[in-house]
Amino acid sequence: MARGWDSKAVEDQQSAAETEKARRSRPALSARERDIQSKRDGLMLARAKIAADLEAASDPRYRTMLGQALAHIDAEIGALQADSATTA
Repeated sequence: MARGWDSKAVEDQQSAAETEKARRSRPALSARERDIQSKRDGLMLARAKIAADLEAASDPRYRTMLGQALAHIDAEIGALQADSATTA
């Protein structure tokens, strides 16, 4: 039984070391780049939820509303990408 726990501990240490190595290899982002990335990540999560809701919706009015929300989020994502392209 103890051997299983030891293996798990070693696996966790290796995983933590790989994660730390990956974190260090990424280039440091400026505060503005981090802000843009954070907003983009939030918008992508919201987009995924709205898309899932749209697939499950059956009421035409609700589907229309979700479609408009999806278009709005896509526009915001596009604006963020254009903004990040001009700062890069």
